[in-house]
Amino acid sequence: MNTSQRMTYREACRQAIRDALTTDPRAFVMGEDVGRYGGCYAVTKGLLEEFGPERIIDTPLAENAFTGIGIGAALAGLRPIVEIMTCNFSLLALDQIMNNAATLPHMTGGQFAVPLVIRMATGGGRQLAAQHSHSLEGWYAHIPGLKVLAPATVEDARFMLAAALADPNPVLVFEHVVLYNTEGDLDPAVQAVDIARARVRRDGRDVSLVTYGNSLPKCQTAADALAREGIEAEVIDLRVLRPLDMETVVASVCRTRRVVIVDEGWKSGSVSAEIAARLAEDALYELDAPVRRVCSREVPVPYAQHMEDAALPSVDGILAAVRSIVPVRS
Repeated sequence: MNTSQRMTYREACRQAIRDALTTDPRAFVMGEDVGRYGGCYAVTKGLLEEFGPERIIDTPLAENAFTGIGIGAALAGLRPIVEIMTCNFSLLALDQIMNNAATLPHMTGGQFAVPLVIRMATGGGRQLAAQHSHSLEGWYAHIPGLKVLAPATVEDARFMLAAALADPNPVLVFEHVVLYNTEGDLDPAVQAVDIARARVRRDGRDVSLVTYGNSLPKCQTAADALAREGIEAEVIDLRVLRPLDMETVVASVCRTRRVVIVDEGWKSGSVSAEIAARLAEDALYELDAPVRRVCSREVPVPYAQHMEDAALPSVDGILAAVRSIVPVRS
């Protein structure tokens, strides 16, 4: 009998937060519109009524200030879950994140931990225009001292938060805006996930599709289409952008000998660039074809839907990249 529970990605995020608040009295949520409004993407809807204003705290539009308060609370032994409405606005708190949260454990010789979790929405595809459609997780993955997560499935959205809160280091969780309405089955046998390893979401022999976030379902759709052509694509969900699990990626490339990296960030200085460089360093002679990358166009994300679609990675773009390096099967 199948006892799996079907839910949306949004509900999985909400259940993860509710579970954290229920099990740990030190945990609280803080951010813009997380209380009365229920969150910009409705993730925290109903939690104010359930846990009260001391655990669900509405803040002013002051990212640098309330992120700093979260760091102070973490230093004092609490377990803050700070919500920054979108990753675009996290730049207003970059000093706190980079110069305080990421460095204080090091600068104090390990005397202080910063067990802070910062959640933020990322990515394009909702016609929110250039200032609300960035994919900046690759920027944060550049910073030592941070852990950077990108849950792409309902299971990861449900269970990654607990692992993040248990970590003594600051953890940033990037939730793609397009995923909130998607649905998936939650296996009742799964009660935890790690925040260290990538996952092979589909086995294949001909090409590795390495991706994360909302590009995962695009890669899965592309893999289905390729299978009808006789091309078996292996799909790797990175899940964790810092630290990168290159062991899983390299093992996949050693099997398939070809790789396409799909990353919604801009190509220049992106997660895809880092993975390509590491493959050149550590697995160059395992490759039978050049590394291919499918990324967002290097423009501010347009508002018009047809232009937004053209700017973001697409299934057709993934298929074209694969076909450029995989021999045609007779």
